[in-house]
Amino acid sequence: MRIDYVFDTVCPWCYVGKRRFERALGERPDTRVDIRWRPFLLNPDLPLDGMDRRVYLERKFGGANRAKRIHAAVTQAGRAEGIEFAFDRITRTPNTLHSHRLIRYAGRSGREAEVVEALYDAYFCRGRDIGSIEELIAIGTGLGFDETELATHLFSDSDVTALLGENARAHRLGVNGVPCLILDGLYALAGAQEPDILLRLIDIARENAIEAALS
Repeated sequence: MRIDYVFDTVCPWCYVGKRRFERALGERPDTRVDIRWRPFLLNPDLPLDGMDRRVYLERKFGGANRAKRIHAAVTQAGRAEGIEFAFDRITRTPNTLHSHRLIRYAGRSGREAEVVEALYDAYFCRGRDIGSIEELIAIGTGLGFDETELATHLFSDSDVTALLGENARAHRLGVNGVPCLILDGLYALAGAQEPDILLRLIDIARENAIEAALS
């Protein structure tokens, strides 16, 4: 089963959704899946070096106090999934293009999920600037990637056009919020759904795939 997980690296609900998705897959160990991590740029117009967090929160939510109220729900949901969000540690809202380039780079060795998790932890739990190429290199080398090769990749324009194209494709497909799961190109489910809901969709997709093969 092919599963496209459409997400952004600064979306806290995508982090919660990832953990719930992984729990659901754990309930179906006999299901063979091919997971594709698809980029969705929530803030494509941000400068590549990002924006001061306070300025961003003022523009998006009307200030830090309202943002705290909005973050309260995701903080509670994250805690249930073993995530300790630390929004107060974030000082900069990044443009996420380069972080998606790191994920795509990791895909060469099948390590996308590991890098996605590391980026979420770095940003949401430690307040690291995942829009900074230097910071991304540090995260990547911390996972064992070759520093010189990774730096060469990130300081080039490699994959930029492809990633922007994937983002545009997601919009053309009607994805207007993340996370969004697309199973076998036929079934879509938006939002950080609980595992039982995800399991229902996985089972439907699996049963239909079996019926199609038999017919």
